[in-house]
Amino acid sequence: MGLNNQWMQRDLSVLWHPCTQMKDHEHMPIIPIKRGEGVWLHDFNGNRYLDAVSSWWVNVFGHANPYINERIKQQLDTLEHVILGGFSHQAVIELSERLVDITPAPLTRCFYADNGSSCIEVALKMSFHYWLNSGKPEKKRFITLSNSYHGETLAALAVGDVALYKETYEPLLMDVITVPSPDCYEREPGASWEEHSRLMFGHMERALEQHHEQVAAVIIEPLIQCAGGMRMYHPIYLKLLREACDRYGVHLIHDEIAVGFGRTGSMFACEQAGMSPDFLCLSKALTGGYLPMSVCLTTDDIYQAFYDDYETLRAFLHSHSYTGNPLACSAALATLDLFEQNNVIESNKTLAAHMGRATAHFADHPHVGEVRQTGMVLAIEMVRDKATRAAYPWQERRGIRVYEYGLRNEALLRPLGSVVYFMPPYVITPDQIDHLASVAWEGIERATRD
Repeated sequence: MGLNNQWMQRDLSVLWHPCTQMKDHEHMPIIPIKRGEGVWLHDFNGNRYLDAVSSWWVNVFGHANPYINERIKQQLDTLEHVILGGFSHQAVIELSERLVDITPAPLTRCFYADNGSSCIEVALKMSFHYWLNSGKPEKKRFITLSNSYHGETLAALAVGDVALYKETYEPLLMDVITVPSPDCYEREPGASWEEHSRLMFGHMERALEQHHEQVAAVIIEPLIQCAGGMRMYHPIYLKLLREACDRYGVHLIHDEIAVGFGRTGSMFACEQAGMSPDFLCLSKALTGGYLPMSVCLTTDDIYQAFYDDYETLRAFLHSHSYTGNPLACSAALATLDLFEQNNVIESNKTLAAHMGRATAHFADHPHVGEVRQTGMVLAIEMVRDKATRAAYPWQERRGIRVYEYGLRNEALLRPLGSVVYFMPPYVITPDQIDHLASVAWEGIERATRD
């Protein structure tokens, strides 16, 4: 019995894994990881896997990055944690200053939570509470896009649109208004991304016109609906939405938890539309993939709606035990250092271009419906029929076949249904991108072979 198998058996006797039907592991081995280095994950049997999905989109500068490691070690010897109610510390102050500096105006206030879903809860509650404090308690509904995903705590789940989750937990969820996504995969033949995104905005315009008096905020994933199959759309939608939210007196929440920090080709996706939301939710890459932490940035106008004498009971009601944890803040500060020192956004343009070239031929595959890319995110959608883009039945799990092939060939390509995607750490090399493309091609060949 190899070491991998020994660790797997110990795992299966005590763990319940996320997003997993545990019965799968009767035939699909769990991969226990011993160590990470750069883009590579190494198991206990000496195999390695190129982390093409950045370990659920969190890792941007590689595993066991020496610079981030050292910054955390220094913090560990000074202060591991302190309550953020009535107290503060150097790392959280410096991080907040830098986040305000690099995000678009007028975002000036940072509120910390423990993870992405919690950050969404903060934004939703803060928007509702703002209107309550402003004498408009009727503004308590939210508008969201079809095919969206914002996390799995109850309010975050409610404003998402993953059918399986919503159907299962529907009795626990608040009612929201869902409008069709601007997802450009659904565009008419010959239509550009911009044309389709403009056209689809009509649905949002009508929903705002009809419901704005009861709506607190619109929440979207800007440019890429990641968990929804890496579906993408044009920045014009963000610009039109900002203008409409201002016109109708509704907040705009940007969930950049997955797409912030360079994933879309700019530091933040909203920059590509030359606008700023009322709430900017960040997590995942915030700490370089090291420690769980999130931050909701908002405006001074929203902050002032809660600023009053204690007796008015207008303060925002939300807290987490580990809010603003110094170790996580130090990891985030080191991550921001690396962005500045290495001119990462510009370097990523070269890597993204190479990724596009390495996968261009996938568009001619008889079972690929689309190859789409925004910045450092590239997706390949497998289809049963190329002409009609008819999807494979989900029960066939074609993406899992690519995943299993990848594991046998030094690549971690965890799919989203029938979508194979690359969302790698920014320290990946062109040769490593070529390796992923080669493995993905052969994996798709095998997965689509009836």
